Amino acid sequence: MSAVSAILLAAGESRRMGGLNKLSLPVAGVPLLRHTVSTLLNSELGELVVVVGHEQQTARALVADLPVRLVANERYREGQMTSVYRGMQALREPCDGVMVCLCDQPLLNAEDINRLIHAFVHQCPTSVLVPTWQGQRGNPVILAYAHREAILAGGRNLGCRRLIDNNPELVTSLAMDNDHVAFDLDTPADYQRLSQRLECHAAGAGENRTAAGH
Repeated sequence: MSAVSAILLAAGESRRMGGLNKLSLPVAGVPLLRHTVSTLLNSELGELVVVVGHEQQTARALVADLPVRLVANERYREGQMTSVYRGMQALREPCDGVMVCLCDQPLLNAEDINRLIHAFVHQCPTSVLVPTWQGQRGNPVILAYAHREAILAGGRNLGCRRLIDNNPELVTSLAMDNDHVAFDLDTPADYQRLSQRLECHAAGAGENRTAAGH
């Protein structure tokens, strides 16, 4: 049994992205959805369910060759919780926790994901783990598998945010050492900021290689 499985929410309409489908936006030369799925697959997560909806044929094509379970949420226009519900329905493998991931957090890396997994398994005294950056709540969150039944029973009326807000005693916060959990892509300005950060990172890496060569 894998300790933590994951649901990746990739069904949204990218309404604030100026008419672009953000799943296809290149991140370091790779479409965002494929970049995110690859990050999750490179971590210690077990089963990965990807929930698609808006322009789902495009989304499916981006990850068709990767070892994930793709499921469609035909009710994606009714809100993100319908995708969480659909993802919970689709889980097949036993696990201790379920990580609910967003498709638009391109700075997250496998090390970030693994830190969350280890914290949930070894350090979390409650049934919900929420990452934070400088006091700001971030994503992804991990829910104990036991919450799956309540979410499925509540349908669209029991979302992760409502569960967290209404039951603070169930929640443990984990302060992260970078802002990856708090950075997401909603607007063209966000994408520009991402591109600038990636360019600076690439330039810094190139300078380090040059220095090492000398």
